[in-house]
Amino acid sequence: MSHLTKIQKETTPQHVAIIMDGNGRWAEQQGKDRVFGHQNGAESVRNAIKAALQSGVRYLTLYTFSAENWQRPEEEVRALMQLLVELLVLESPKLNAEGVRLGVIGQTHLLPESVQEKLHETLALTQYNDKLHLILALSYSARNEILQAVKSIAEAVAEKAINPADITEEMFAQNLSTVGIPDPDLLIRTSGEIRISNFLLWQMAYTEFYFTPVLWPSFTQEDFFEAILAYQHRQRRFGKTQQQI
Repeated sequence: MSHLTKIQKETTPQHVAIIMDGNGRWAEQQGKDRVFGHQNGAESVRNAIKAALQSGVRYLTLYTFSAENWQRPEEEVRALMQLLVELLVLESPKLNAEGVRLGVIGQTHLLPESVQEKLHETLALTQYNDKLHLILALSYSARNEILQAVKSIAEAVAEKAINPADITEEMFAQNLSTVGIPDPDLLIRTSGEIRISNFLLWQMAYTEFYFTPVLWPSFTQEDFFEAILAYQHRQRRFGKTQQQI
């Protein structure tokens, strides 16, 4: 019996974020190079999207390529960018047919022009869909995102557009790249690593974390459902006591 049947739709997390880790290690276990792992990880992306649609998740953010990933071997980075273009070309019609809207956060101006072009095409194609909002974090750094928000607010203060005393958490959040997107309810990280790797640092203040030893290319829809079930067995307090909930 699928874990999906056990999920209580009324308490399904609205926003799930995933750190898709373990592609390289999975490939090494197969005696292949790291790019082979990334290629097979694409199927797990499809699994996650399908599982999100089936379980009623409304926002799915995938940590696709971090700002730090630019430091990887040039051959691997080039292969990753090519894979991303191929996936966008292949998957865009499917995403659109399934009611998935694509979004992107990160320093996308650093991506190759071919990637930027396909991203813009897919963003335009899916912009009116509302069944699932799929957000790709590309060339993304949470520290950079926070720094840019600080600079934006500082400029507004310097121009006397706002008073420093009027700065609030809500105002700060309005200057982040995730403006209009609810904070993640659940973070899933695969491969057994237990850290958040500069991902959505501001937004995950009260996010529930779920760490699994499963390597990303082996991640299935059932693994996704299992993470949601684990989330539904927790009590989110947001600083309150159990009696106040």
